[in-house]
Amino acid sequence: MKLSVAIAGAEAMPNAFVVFRGVEPSIIKAHELGFDGVELALKRPDEVDKGVLKSLLRENSMEVSAVSSGQVFAARNLYFTDENKENRKELYDTFCGFIDLASDFGGLVNIGRTRGSINGRSPQLCEDLFLDMAHSVADHAQKRGVELILEPVNRYEIDFINNLDECSVLLKKVNRKNFTMMPDVFHMNIEDDHIGESLIRNKEFVRYIHFADTNRHAPGDGHMPWDEIFTALTTIGYNGWTTAEILPFPDPETAAKRSVAFLKGKYGSYYS
Repeated sequence: MKLSVAIAGAEAMPNAFVVFRGVEPSIIKAHELGFDGVELALKRPDEVDKGVLKSLLRENSMEVSAVSSGQVFAARNLYFTDENKENRKELYDTFCGFIDLASDFGGLVNIGRTRGSINGRSPQLCEDLFLDMAHSVADHAQKRGVELILEPVNRYEIDFINNLDECSVLLKKVNRKNFTMMPDVFHMNIEDDHIGESLIRNKEFVRYIHFADTNRHAPGDGHMPWDEIFTALTTIGYNGWTTAEILPFPDPETAAKRSVAFLKGKYGSYYS
């Protein structure tokens, strides 16, 4: 199992859930602290230069675990359930750019809050809008050998696809082999009945996972049922990326160090 940390460009929004900012110094720091890779939280595909990124990763023996899209929603207000045709075209172009980037780095593109909300509209209308965009971007991703990973997010942040069971139902409607799921245990702690049981029940689609504790701090700093989580992951044979998407508390380096120490300790206990 490989450990990654969420990072962003220097101009990321203040509320972005990333530990480090500035792609170049973040990759160097993540390597120094013992991470195997970085998740790129981007607003736009052109925030990174592919040549520079390739060199940075090679020089620091690092990988990109995934490209995440939360800032596309937070900073640009673009989302799958939008009815506006111009906005939908801009979102499609952005995702195609992310997919093209991921075809060279990591092969995975996250869909979190960018799936959009219902917000008083017809649930069926919103589902149809989502499926239309999902099929379009999945077609492009298929050509580029990229997988899209849908992240259930808690009800306090979005009102559409809050838990793993709902996500699995929607993924069956998407019905594309390159469209799977990205559980985040912080959201699962709010929305899923039992984190371990839900992971096992929905194992068909589990492809990538976000780790944070119950307070969004480093794993081990809250009361998340980590043994239940790791027991479930070993039960389903999960051996993919685990990414720390946490608040930089009390400061970025301390949060990162705590994440590495705690999670590598768990990996040693469950994956030795």
